[in-house]
Amino acid sequence: MSFTLKDGNTPFQFPVNPEEVNISRSKGYETVNMLEHGEFDFAQGEKVKEITFSSFFPKRFDPSYCMDEKSFLDPRVAMNVLNTFLISKKPLRFIISETGVNVPVFIVSLNSSFRGGETGDIYFDLTLRTWRDSKVEKVGSAASGSKSGSRTDLKKSSKTYTVKSGDSLSKIAKLELGSSSKWNEIYKLNAKIIGSDPNRIKPGQKLVMP
Repeated sequence: MSFTLKDGNTPFQFPVNPEEVNISRSKGYETVNMLEHGEFDFAQGEKVKEITFSSFFPKRFDPSYCMDEKSFLDPRVAMNVLNTFLISKKPLRFIISETGVNVPVFIVSLNSSFRGGETGDIYFDLTLRTWRDSKVEKVGSAASGSKSGSRTDLKKSSKTYTVKSGDSLSKIAKLELGSSSKWNEIYKLNAKIIGSDPNRIKPGQKLVMP
C-alpha cells in the first residue's frame, strides 16, 4: 500500500505510511421554521469530506519501513513540496493504493514538529479536504419535480385563511377542507386566536388551515 499526492502527472509519494487515516463524512441540513408548525429539516447533500493523517519524513532511508528509495527526498525538501501544495490554488489528487481512495483534494492544514534524539527527521500532521467542481449539474424534471413537490406540501400545511363577515368555522371547513364536519380541526389549531367560544370568530382574523 502506498500514499501519493499527484500534482497533474507529477506524483509525490509519502516515504512512511501513516498508522491510520481518518475520513470524516457528514450531511448538510437546512432548518426552516414554519409558523405554527415548528422547525423542519431539509437535507442539502453530502458535505465536503476531510481526510487527516500523521507521519514523518526520515532523514535516512530505511527499507524496513520506507516505501520507495527512488522517490525518497530529504525531509526539508519534502516539507517544501507540501508547503507548495498548501498554498496552491490547484486541486491535487490523493491516492491510497489497494483501496478505493482516489479523490481530488486541497491541503488545508499542515503542521510539522521535531523530536529530540531523531536529528533531521520531520514529523507532520496533514488535513485534506475533498474538492468538487462548482459547476451546477442539470437535474432531470422528475427529480426537480419531486423536490419542489415536497416543499409545496409543507407550504400547503401552513396555509392561512382570513375570516370574512358572515363566516363560521363550519362554513370555512366546507370551503377549505371539503367538509363542514372538520370545523373542529380548524378550531384546535387556532384556539388561542379564536378564544373559548368557536362560534365567535371575527372578520380579519387569520386562521391556520390543517
